[in-house]
Amino acid sequence: MKIPFFDIENWKEIGSTLARNKTRTFLTAFGIFWGVFMLACLMGGARGAEDLLRRNFEGFATNSAIIFPNTTTIPYMGHAKGRRWQADHTDIERLRVLLPELKTVTSESAEGNVSFRNGRHSFSGQVWGVEEEFTDVMLPHIDSGRFINDADVRFQRKVAVVGKKVANELFPGETSPVGKTILVNGISYTIVGIAYQTSEIQMNDRIDNVVMIPTSTFQKGFNRGDKVDVIMMVGNQKADFTNLEEKIRKVLYSRHQISPDDNSALWYLNISAEFSKVDNLFMAISFLALFIGLSTLIAGIIGIGNIMWVIVKERTQEFGIRRAIGAKPADVTVQILSEGVTLTAIAGMAGISFACIVLGISAALTANETSTPRFQMTLWQSLVIIGVFIILGTLAGLIPAIKAMRIKPIEALNDK
Repeated sequence: MKIPFFDIENWKEIGSTLARNKTRTFLTAFGIFWGVFMLACLMGGARGAEDLLRRNFEGFATNSAIIFPNTTTIPYMGHAKGRRWQADHTDIERLRVLLPELKTVTSESAEGNVSFRNGRHSFSGQVWGVEEEFTDVMLPHIDSGRFINDADVRFQRKVAVVGKKVANELFPGETSPVGKTILVNGISYTIVGIAYQTSEIQMNDRIDNVVMIPTSTFQKGFNRGDKVDVIMMVGNQKADFTNLEEKIRKVLYSRHQISPDDNSALWYLNISAEFSKVDNLFMAISFLALFIGLSTLIAGIIGIGNIMWVIVKERTQEFGIRRAIGAKPADVTVQILSEGVTLTAIAGMAGISFACIVLGISAALTANETSTPRFQMTLWQSLVIIGVFIILGTLAGLIPAIKAMRIKPIEALNDK
C-alpha cells in the first residue's frame, strides 16, 4: 500500500486539483493566510506592546510610591491658601518610625542649570542630591564604578555619579572616566560611577543627563538646609500604597499644618498602582487579541470546509469512477483530506513567515540603545498556531471527505 505522503502521483493530483480553479483556491488560501497572520501579529504585537509600556516603568521598584510637595489650596490654622511647603529629613524620619510598612524612605533634591566642566569640555544640566537608598526606589543602570553610599553621605564627600550623556560630553572618546574629577559650579568632584536609565519616565530629568552627589553635600553646597524636594518610599511585602496614602498624608499634613481635605497640597504617585493598571490593561488586550484571532481562525476554517464541499460536489462522477475501478472508500477520504491539509499548511506557513517579518520590523523600529521590545512569537507559539490550523482544517474537510467516501459508483455515474 502506498503512503500518500511519499506518493509523487498523489502530490501531482493534489496540485492539479487545486489549480483547476485558481481564483477559488487563492481566495481560500488567502483567508487562511490572513487568519494565521492576524493571530500571529496580535499575539506577538501584544507581547511587544506590553514590553514597550513596561519599559516606561522598569526604572522603578514595583511596590513603591513618590511624594511631591505642592501648593496648598485650602486655608488652614491661620495659613492662607497658596502656601508652598517643603518636606525635610524630619518628615523622612517620622515616616520611617510611624509607618513600619515602609521598608525604605529616602529623598531626592534637584538643582537646575548647573555648570559641569572638564578642561575645555562643558555641559549644563541638573545636580541631584541622593542617598544610598535611592537605588531601592529608582533602579539606575551602573555602566561602571559604583553608586553613592552611606559613607559618602555621612562624611559629605565630594563624589559624583555622572549620567552617561554627561560623561560622553565631558570625556569624549574615553571608555570610563571613573576616578577622574569634574567641576560642578567650579567645585571639584571625583567621579565614582557612570549611570544611565532605560525607562522613559523621569522625575526632573533623565539620569543620563544629570550628576548625582550625596544629599548632605548637595544641601550644604546649594544652601538647602534640611529641605528635600521629593520623598521616595518602598514598601515591604504586605504594604499596599493605596491604603497607605491616607496615613502618609496624615503624618505629613499634621506636622506642616495642612488641611486634611487638601488633596492637592501633595502629589502622590503610586507606582505599584501604575504597575497594576499595566497588568490589567494587557490582560484585557490579550483576551481581545485572542478573541479576534480565534474569530479570524474560524472564518478561515469555514472557508476550507466550503471549498472541500464544493470540490466533492464537482468531482462526484470522478469519485464514482474511482470506486468503480477498485478505489477503496478510505483512498477517496485520504485524497480529500490531503488537499485540505496541503492548502492549510502552505497558506499557514506563509502567514506565519509574513507575520514574523512584520513583527521583526516593528521591534527594530521601537528598539533603543538598551532594550528591544519582544515584538515576536516563540517557536512553540508558531508551531501551535500552525498545528491548530492544520488540525481544524482537517476537521473542516472531514464531513466532505466522508460524503465522498459514501458515494456509490452507480449513483455517481448517473449524477449530472
